[in-house]
Formats: sequence, structure tokens, C-alpha cells
Amino acid sequence: MPSTRLTYRRRQPYNTRSNKVRVIKTPGGNLRFLHTKKKGSPPKCGDCGTKLAGIPALRPREYATISRPQKTVQRAYGGSRCANCVKDRVVRAFLIEEQKIVKKVLKESQSKKR
Repeated sequence: MPSTRLTYRRRQPYNTRSNKVRVIKTPGGNLRFLHTKKKGSPPKCGDCGTKLAGIPALRPREYATISRPQKTVQRAYGGSRCANCVKDRVVRAFLIEEQKIVKKVLKESQSKKR
């Protein structure tokens, strides 16, 4: 009969965040601790802080093993900013350019009056 008392298999003897385990049964019928890896946190938008859609939540080193299309989204600032923030940036840039044109036209019309 397998013993239900289990010991950690690594050097760290405390129940910390980096030392999480689950119980498995080996092919020999023994119960044993299996160390589980920490969950990855999803990447967040640099402007508003929401989770980025379409990009998996992995541990930092695991991003090196997945392909480039899985790490980004096909859009300007894809993989860095969310769609709403990109839209805001585009609209803001457009309005700033429009404002420059209006200022230029007003300046020309004032110089013609003089």
C-alpha cells in the first residue's frame, strides 16, 4: 500500500509560490509530488493596461519558443497596444494634422487682410 505522506522532491522545503506541487500516481503505483510551473500573466496594453487579445499568457522565457505570428497581432502597435488605444492614437494624429491645416489657413487669410 502506498504511503500518503509525501515529501518535496526539490531542495526548497516550504510551500511557496515557486514550489507548488500536485499529487500523481507513478506507473509503479506510488504517489509522488509533481512540481507544477507558475502560470503566465497575459500581456497588457501599454496605455490602458487591459489584456491583449490574441496573444497567449505565457512565462517570459516561453515566448522565445513560439512563432512570431503567435506573439503579435496584424495591426500597427500589434502585441503592444490594444485596438481601442491604436484607434485613439490614429484619430488624435488625424485631428492634430487637421488643426495644423486650419491654423495655416487662418494665418494666410489674416496676412491677406493686412
